[in-house]
Amino acid sequence: MTTQIPPTRGQLERTLSQRIQAFYRKHLGHQPSQVTCQLFDNKLAIIVEDSVTPAEQLLVQEGQDELAEQVRASLDSAIQSELQELIEAILAVKVTDLLSDAALETGRTGTIAILASSPQVRSPQASSKTSKKKQSNDR
Repeated sequence: MTTQIPPTRGQLERTLSQRIQAFYRKHLGHQPSQVTCQLFDNKLAIIVEDSVTPAEQLLVQEGQDELAEQVRASLDSAIQSELQELIEAILAVKVTDLLSDAALETGRTGTIAILASSPQVRSPQASSKTSKKKQSNDR
């Protein structure tokens, strides 16, 4: 009988970053340059660098800022439920609220997920203590 060891906070954040980057590529046909995720107890902050699609960039270049903002709002609305499902699947915790906004000038999107509870994580020190103990017992 094996017990599942929960991932560390860093492992969850890396997994979320990689999967969200792939999610943007799949759903918007545009790959952000970087996705950063940070867990804070029952909150998750997501920063997506270069999230603005080429179509939105073109609208901004042509002076159609308002239309570009409408397109961004529509895209965010269209992907929100699937992004929420992705977060819930990785963290194994329900998302109670998902807040998102994009800055077309900088190309960044920020999202905050409010979680029903803190995800279960393992302390990184726990694995190093276990490994040190095992090493000293092996001698």
